[in-house]
Amino acid sequence: MKFAMFGIGGVGGFFAGLLVKAGLDVTFVARGQTLAALREKGLQVTSPLGDFSLPKVHATGNPEEVTGIDAVFVTVKAWQVAEAAKQIRPMVGPDTMVVPLQNGVDAYGQLAEVLGAQPVLGGLCHVIAYATSPGCIKHMGLDPAITIGEWDNTRSARVDKLADCLRQANFKVRVPENIQVALWEKFLFLAPLGAIGSVARCPAGVMRTVPETRALLQAAMREIAVLARAYEIALPDGAVEKNWKMVEKIPAEATNSLQRDIMAERPSELAALSGAVVRLAQAKGIPCPVHEFVYGALLPGEMRARTGQWNSGQ
Repeated sequence: MKFAMFGIGGVGGFFAGLLVKAGLDVTFVARGQTLAALREKGLQVTSPLGDFSLPKVHATGNPEEVTGIDAVFVTVKAWQVAEAAKQIRPMVGPDTMVVPLQNGVDAYGQLAEVLGAQPVLGGLCHVIAYATSPGCIKHMGLDPAITIGEWDNTRSARVDKLADCLRQANFKVRVPENIQVALWEKFLFLAPLGAIGSVARCPAGVMRTVPETRALLQAAMREIAVLARAYEIALPDGAVEKNWKMVEKIPAEATNSLQRDIMAERPSELAALSGAVVRLAQAKGIPCPVHEFVYGALLPGEMRARTGQWNSGQ
């Protein structure tokens, strides 16, 4: 199978690197300094699984050059998905699968709106990885995994073929019974970590050991569990407890991508995480005071990161 990875940040670079290392055919679609670095020196990855370097990778900045692709993995930030969908359209043939690996629960709908529902799968990943510089990726923790599935939860030959091919690389590949449940389980884990980490400005080890901060993080997780049930997402019993065990296993020094972007005053996925919780809760008339506070507290900084101003009037 032939793959394209659209967006070579931490997630895209790490998984693309593992696929190429396993001998699979991957085109890196990047831009700017990242594209220049990939062309000049390839990709470098540091990881607890073992460091590796790929001196030469197939990288392009022009999606129209990328043809005959079996699966496009969309690994841009959540707030970039709608625009990415327009850009990847030339790469999508009659049998091409499009797999979003974004944080949040909105990417499938955003891609399907532009590309149609047929090519788009449900998808997510688990990994803590980020770009230390263009073309250089650091994997900090979590056993890497990609989860894929048809949006209607039927078991299809194309998903099975894709999963079997991906399993040649050094990460787990899952095809769950219900992709929406899998997405919301990750949402329950990630959005609270991003929310509380962004306001507390501390790594995971501090969040889970300071009693007051730990209680806030657990409350944020419970808000999403309530919200999921309101949207008829059949989260399993004990979902909060299960995700808390994952929080306890991540490296003490780990930080969330939302938190890193906010601390660096870069545009972030705030709207796709706490912002989405607030939006979805308001639509159902459900209170979510922790996420409402986080979103309201961080929104001015987000506006400034995007516009250079504190708000539209100043």
